[in-house]
Amino acid sequence: MKKKTLTWALPLAGIALTSLAASEHLFNFAFKRVNYVPETSADKQKYADAYYAYVDWYQKIPKEKWYLHEHDPQNRMVAEYIPAETPSAKTVIISHGYKGNGETMANFAQMYHRLGFNVLLPDERGHGESAGKYISFGWLDRLDYLQWIQQVIDRANSDVKILLFGVSMGGATMEMLSGESLPTQVKAIIADCGYSSIEAELTYLLKRQFHLPKYPIEPLVSTISKRRLGYYLGDVTATEQLRKNQRPILFIHGEKDVYVPVGMAYENYAATHAPKQLWIVKNASHAESFWTNPARYQQHVTEFLQTYFDED
Repeated sequence: MKKKTLTWALPLAGIALTSLAASEHLFNFAFKRVNYVPETSADKQKYADAYYAYVDWYQKIPKEKWYLHEHDPQNRMVAEYIPAETPSAKTVIISHGYKGNGETMANFAQMYHRLGFNVLLPDERGHGESAGKYISFGWLDRLDYLQWIQQVIDRANSDVKILLFGVSMGGATMEMLSGESLPTQVKAIIADCGYSSIEAELTYLLKRQFHLPKYPIEPLVSTISKRRLGYYLGDVTATEQLRKNQRPILFIHGEKDVYVPVGMAYENYAATHAPKQLWIVKNASHAESFWTNPARYQQHVTEFLQTYFDED
């Protein structure tokens, strides 16, 4: 009897140890900060010249450095602020994508600058110049954005109007932020290709990229997250936050997105009870909607703003 028990116990122990090691590796791969911006996907290499033209503009335009917790190196958050060409009551706060930073949003910064906005571009936790050992996928970042919003209000006059905008992880961050108690100065939100929840996104990528099932990897990664970041992956849900949203919101998503599947846009749209619009961009992959036709993208944004932002 003991021999049979040992025969079963050893393989099970081996499986458990392998699962734990794989989960630890996956957590570090996905959540640990990197101090560089990874190269973009192959399908977007064709936009490289255009992208670096925007970056060149971004690097040359006058900017101000803003901070949260400036004198606390462990918690310091950093942002770049680009004032409008002429004094403006409109400010857009832009949330960047996974393993990016404010500069990687240079094309959107230019678009909104040309639309007459002041532009604030924070580096999120674990990214760029901001502190943080781990990436929180928007969940802790949403609390930082509440502070950035207040800083915009405190530095402006009382009639400031704020637009929240984000792409990919940044889109999900703004969707998560939408469920918080937002100041009246926040008038609208635009979320480009945000995921419905990090649990759903991780499960999807486990299958697509690593050919692994949800169990036991996802629960183990979730437990690691709880221990190191303070939340389980199931806590990080844009969809549930959107149920509480009271601001008009425009969802944008590429039809051929295989990184954040387009079905998540429909989930987020369906969960929203506030005024809403959904634009599915034909033939666009992940975070490609702007690049397929920048003029058309700006036109969609402008029409949304004319309906829900400018007339307020």
